[in-house]
Amino acid sequence: MPCHNGQVTGDGRLVLAGAPIGQAGDVSPRLREVLESADVVAAEDTRRLRRLATELGVEIEGRVVSYYDQNEAARAKELLETLKEGRTVVVITDAGMPGVSDPGYRLTRLAIDEGITVTALPGPSAVTTALAVSGLASDRFCFEGFPPRKPGERARRLASLAAEERTMVFFESPRRLASSLAAMAEAFGPDRQAAVCRELTKTYEEIRRGGLGELAEWAAKDVKGEITLVVAGYAPGEGEPDLDELVAEVDRRVAEGVQRRLAVAEVAKQAGIPKRELYDLVHRRSPTP
Repeated sequence: MPCHNGQVTGDGRLVLAGAPIGQAGDVSPRLREVLESADVVAAEDTRRLRRLATELGVEIEGRVVSYYDQNEAARAKELLETLKEGRTVVVITDAGMPGVSDPGYRLTRLAIDEGITVTALPGPSAVTTALAVSGLASDRFCFEGFPPRKPGERARRLASLAAEERTMVFFESPRRLASSLAAMAEAFGPDRQAAVCRELTKTYEEIRRGGLGELAEWAAKDVKGEITLVVAGYAPGEGEPDLDELVAEVDRRVAEGVQRRLAVAEVAKQAGIPKRELYDLVHRRSPTP
């Protein structure tokens, strides 16, 4: 077992500790124990850790160090050396599980490569909590983290997910929520069902469910708080154009004086199908003008 008097017995151990996402009372007795006994506690925000320890009535005897996005690469190497000395290092983030859009992956990978024991204290996770309360299918899902900030990159990422059949879970900043929902409505369709989970487990928890277009309009009213977004997966056949309606639209435009080839090109572009495919269909079903 590790101790704090400079003497080390046993092998090093990395513990990934799940932190409460809103209520301190959600922590497990094991988290209390490991915070009190660890040689080093690497925290995403040391002030939040101290606040949590106070709320729990826990006295952290080991060394507390910061471990966040900007110093993760350098700090991971330092912590690896501590693990090699046979000490216990606990990684804890502001909320949820380390490594899930939070620091933790780098050190975990380094420790595994060195043959050091890596274990976890299961705890609250915004990903699975949001999935559970969303009302959307949860038998198969994927976690997509934060969408890209730049509109062009975000559009390309979402376009690549348009045919994803699993339920998708995203994190998003409240400042970008409205624009991300609008981009999703464009990529997935405004009627694709989703749930915006705000301030999960906290006093002002709110779950908004509905179509992406409807949610985008709601989010434009300045939403605040921690956001987890759950989006239904693609259902085969969803959003596929009605070919009869497309042919009728081409015929309507031709009747108004638009050249058939131009009408086909315009309608095909709006429907997102190859114009050759629509032209062949129109040619078979419509009389020659």
